Amino acid sequence: MSSPLREYVQRFSSIRMAVIGDFIADEFIHGATSRISREAPVLVLDFIRREVVPGGGGNAAMNAAALGGDVRAIGALGADVAGEELRRAMERRRIDTGLLLTDSERVTPTKTRIMAGGRNTKRQQVIRVDHEKKLDLNETLESRIVGEVERMADNDLDALLISDYGLGVVTKGIKGAIRKLSTKLIVTVDSRYAGDSFPGVTAITPNEEEVEELLGYWPDEERLDEAGAFLLEKTGAQAIVITRGDKGMSLFEGESSRADIPIYGSDQVLDVTGAGDTVIAAFTLSLAAGASMREAAEIANRAAGLSVMKAGTTVVEPHELLATLEGESA
Repeated sequence: MSSPLREYVQRFSSIRMAVIGDFIADEFIHGATSRISREAPVLVLDFIRREVVPGGGGNAAMNAAALGGDVRAIGALGADVAGEELRRAMERRRIDTGLLLTDSERVTPTKTRIMAGGRNTKRQQVIRVDHEKKLDLNETLESRIVGEVERMADNDLDALLISDYGLGVVTKGIKGAIRKLSTKLIVTVDSRYAGDSFPGVTAITPNEEEVEELLGYWPDEERLDEAGAFLLEKTGAQAIVITRGDKGMSLFEGESSRADIPIYGSDQVLDVTGAGDTVIAAFTLSLAAGASMREAAEIANRAAGLSVMKAGTTVVEPHELLATLEGESA
């Protein structure tokens, strides 16, 4: 199997794709544990450094670009420092941010993680502070995004990835445009709360918590087939990929039987931050490169296995993914 999988990965550099959705600034503040405060029973940290990396749709775009794709980011950011830092971080990966529009009424979603530890020990997250405000796009920005996406779809775009965290960028108008475009090109969806509101797309990639949110029950082994079949019928998607943590992922496709793909690599997970973004980026690129749903899921599963062994919001590189295929026969 590995020979065609390698060929698909090697084709990633020829794929043109767009990521549309909610772009989030993941802020990390690193500090060394100093003492207990006299004011309250809390840790005092000596500041070491601060960094901002793209999260949400930004992380999906970063992973797609790191894997070799020609990526365009589409969404809206606030007229604030976090938005500018987020934009610059993506541009360093050569992601086209021309359609990351600035909205003076919007706050760039920011997740601040405080990382604490000794100066010579691994730092752990001790608290996270989210700064988010849901705000639907105004009609002017929505119209511009719809028009640009439709123009790109008619001009050699290979795939469209939707990263919907429910923060207002993916409006009803944009969903309507996505529905039309799904007949022309590959459209994949990662939606935190509304995966069933994208009818007829190529594939949807919910995790177990998102499935529970949609269906009202946890997709354990006894109800997993029921959940997959219901989501296929409800969404009209060609495929449903349910990511299942240390159990890997399960693929549901048309009338085919469920395909379970065990977790790749060690089950001693270091950090699951952004793993879902890695999955959908690799899965989408693989489909655009000509892989079947099963092959694309296998590649995405390997990418996820690499991602969770890294700390923080990270990306997977092509050489790392190709290395997982070394020594395996076709």
